Amino acid sequence: MLKKEIKEIIEKSKKWGWVLEPDAQEIFSLYGFKTPKYDVAISNDQAVTIAGKIGYPVVAKIVSPAIVHKSDVKGVVVGIKDDQTLIQTLDRFRKLDGFIGLLIAEMVKGLELIIGAKNDLQFGPMILLGMGGVGVEIYKDVSLRMAPLKTRDADHMINELVARKLLTGYRGAEPINMNALTKTVVNFSRLMMDLQDIVESVDLNPVMCTAKACTVVDSRIMLKR
Repeated sequence: MLKKEIKEIIEKSKKWGWVLEPDAQEIFSLYGFKTPKYDVAISNDQAVTIAGKIGYPVVAKIVSPAIVHKSDVKGVVVGIKDDQTLIQTLDRFRKLDGFIGLLIAEMVKGLELIIGAKNDLQFGPMILLGMGGVGVEIYKDVSLRMAPLKTRDADHMINELVARKLLTGYRGAEPINMNALTKTVVNFSRLMMDLQDIVESVDLNPVMCTAKACTVVDSRIMLKR
């Protein structure tokens, strides 16, 4: 069952056909996913104040209803360590099409995975799990299932990944929290079932997983027309 706040976010986003990232992150937070600390600034003073509260280094992202793919316009800057660089980034983003704000978020490290879904006309929500970041389009190491998923389904998806050894601590690296990953995949499946009449596709890329948790770092929700 969707909370009232989620329904309100979806309703106001219909005019754009997709959900702006600050609102998408709010949806995932309301649904029980772990998300980074973040806020949106318009002025230089707001940006500096927000970054001070979160703590450097931070990530800065363009917020614009005209820009779905932020990487196409270099609309994401990671590892910002000081006020000057943050303000310079904000000044550049202000010149981009449709600018309405700067999303400032904490830096989250971990192993990158992607969790996504697309609504199939015949089968409904199809859930995807794979190795994330820019490499997802190169390696195509993914597993697919129809929603809804149970815990055992999510576990099977994880075990099907070719690079699953990276999850369990390959060559001395710290293993990720597999229980947290399983719960994140299952919860995502529940969300997609609740949203199946509303959304066309959802991408969480990356989801950063560590020994402690899995955090939704970047998200995109495309709505049905």
